[in-house]
Amino acid sequence: METVSGCSMSVLLFAVTMFVMGVTEVESVRIMVGGGQGWGTNVNYTTWAQDKHFYNGDWLFFVYDRNQLNVLEVNSTDYESCNSDHPLHNWTRGAGRDVVPLNVTRKYHFISGKGFCYGGAKLAVKVENPPPPPVAAPVKAGSTRPNFRGHFVVPVVFAAGALWDSLLFQLW
Repeated sequence: METVSGCSMSVLLFAVTMFVMGVTEVESVRIMVGGGQGWGTNVNYTTWAQDKHFYNGDWLFFVYDRNQLNVLEVNSTDYESCNSDHPLHNWTRGAGRDVVPLNVTRKYHFISGKGFCYGGAKLAVKVENPPPPPVAAPVKAGSTRPNFRGHFVVPVVFAAGALWDSLLFQLW
């Protein structure tokens, strides 16, 4: 196996550090279906979901009585008629604590079979892309120019450290 020289390693470390510093963090959310009531009957999930936003990358967390209910993803027609005969996906894992990833921007339809859909165990959510980050406020006329030196201190320190490190390895 070929060894990496000190200079190459320092440059690689610097590049990785710069990449990590430039990556913006997007946080996904685990949403408990039904809030404190969980997944069951006699809950109006349309009302529960109407003031919520579901974003690409979030997860739906279904908590329910595993001996009675299940979690089935169905198409819109089967959702409306509570037909569980041909689910697109059965998310039931047997513990009554199932997580569904929302990885595609589209409308999802979930029901519980065994007749519980007729009692209200059905949920439709529209998944959308996350909103863009907020835009910085415009600079007012006459205000002082912002100081950007702080944005360059960390990269310059890392670059100086990488160069110093590579010089030390060459001297040894």
